[in-house]
Amino acid sequence: MSELSKRSTVYFATEIHQALRIKAASTHQSVSELVNEAVRVALSEDQEDLKAFTQRANEPTLSYEELLEDLKSHGKI
Repeated sequence: MSELSKRSTVYFATEIHQALRIKAASTHQSVSELVNEAVRVALSEDQEDLKAFTQRANEPTLSYEELLEDLKSHGKI
């Protein structure tokens, strides 16, 4: 771990903790490394979602009723 890392207590369900320990052992990583990578991936996905939301903010919207009517008119429902 880096000198800049911070310590935190995280409580896992027993089954999740067991799975993490097994994966850590089988991949020669620590549980901390696995959790850090999972959090990085989740944050990266959030960032991508926010970017897509911003890019699409000016797109026209349909009401639910309009969407159903469009699907019906195109033979989708």
